[in-house]
Amino acid sequence: MDIFHTLRAIAVEELISVAVLVLLLVAAWGGDKAARAIAIAAVAVLVGAAVLTVPLLTGGADSLALFGHLKLDAFAAFARLLIYVGAAVTLVVAPAWFEREGEMRAEFSLLVLLAVLGMGIMVAANDMLTLYVGLELNSLAAYVLASSARGDGRSAEAGLKYFVLGSLASGILLYGISLTYGFTGTTAFDGVRAALGSGSLSLGATFGVVFVLAGLAFKISAAPFHMWTPDVYEGAPTPVTALFATAPKAAALALLMRVSLAGFGGQVAAWQQIVVFAALLSIVIGALGAIGQDNIKRLLAYSSINNVGFMLIGLAAATPAGAAAMLVYLAIYVVSSVAAFLVVLALRDDHGRAIESISALGGLSRTRPALAAALAVVMFSLAGIPPLFGFWGKFLVFQAAVSAHLVVLAAIGIAASVIGAFYYLKVVKVLYFDAPTDQVQGTEPVANRVVLLASALVLSPLGYLLTRWLGALAGTAAAALFRLA
Repeated sequence: MDIFHTLRAIAVEELISVAVLVLLLVAAWGGDKAARAIAIAAVAVLVGAAVLTVPLLTGGADSLALFGHLKLDAFAAFARLLIYVGAAVTLVVAPAWFEREGEMRAEFSLLVLLAVLGMGIMVAANDMLTLYVGLELNSLAAYVLASSARGDGRSAEAGLKYFVLGSLASGILLYGISLTYGFTGTTAFDGVRAALGSGSLSLGATFGVVFVLAGLAFKISAAPFHMWTPDVYEGAPTPVTALFATAPKAAALALLMRVSLAGFGGQVAAWQQIVVFAALLSIVIGALGAIGQDNIKRLLAYSSINNVGFMLIGLAAATPAGAAAMLVYLAIYVVSSVAAFLVVLALRDDHGRAIESISALGGLSRTRPALAAALAVVMFSLAGIPPLFGFWGKFLVFQAAVSAHLVVLAAIGIAASVIGAFYYLKVVKVLYFDAPTDQVQGTEPVANRVVLLASALVLSPLGYLLTRWLGALAGTAAAALFRLA
């Protein structure tokens, strides 16, 4: 393979890796005083990575790099852009939050960049071992980020729980990879697909598929591997929780799509029933678990489990239309999560302490009408209530399921979405109909308000102006996923 072709193909990885090394030296020399400057530089690096990635999504040819271990196609580009958006927003809003808490550290931005590097490798992986390397690079950085608020015992607990359960999931995934290798003789996705064929699977190969999907289900917080999500979301610093709800979620779901449709693409019947089971269980557990929550971060954790279930309906269809619908839903969900956590970051009392109780938001529409309106838009969009843009994502995945003759799955999903709407509407009721508590005080930084306004506009009915453009990009990405190497 031409070395110059390889260097061009992995330009994004080279950019982020070199940036991390340079910024690490800056952090060593400048200490925590340089933390904000490092965060700004990290955002610039992500913008540069996005600029290098866009051509691949808008017409660039597929490219294999590192001896076929990475497949750089439109699908990887689409997922990477979502990752960069989630990570960049985190780096923009985090410094003000950490400085207020006295917890801003120079290494925070470096850990985010390392996580992004791992996520980028995950979504472009064309081999089981490359998949694992990217996944663990992301996970190791995430464990530290979850426990980065040193003065908060909840943060240390969140990091420990995430580490222990994440290690268990990694072991399950590795065992599945070893079984898959044992019964196919290869770890490359195209080789696995060819070896498994489209006929009946052996018992050992079936176990390999099950364990691989189980390990990945933990990473996307799909039920029944969702136990860590509410505790980690609640305990981690809020900017870190915002990161977990966006970039790693997009990366893990994209990775699951790549493994299922590319690696195990010839054995749809073998994994489809697993995905259907996880989708239904996630929808139900996410909806029912959120009903009794009073902590806004725990509610958003159960909401993420619920929304993952809806996205898995698109994957269960196992068609290009289903994959495109899942990508559209994922893009809308990333914007919704960004907006939701920007509102959470703005919830502080007159002493600067964070407010996480939903009951403390009573009458917020009368004291902070703009903030209440933004949160209401997010809640209605996540519930899939028209004319908010979140409805479009749900409509597409249900349409893909019906087209793939999964009518029962679509019907159950539609019925369960009505249950899920209850806890979203409960938040809106507190905002607009409960007596004012006057607990939310102060103002948020200008950058937070600008990003929140942009996110709310995308989720509003104006978002439908993006349907053709977003649908075309998602269609191009999904088509690349179904092209054999």
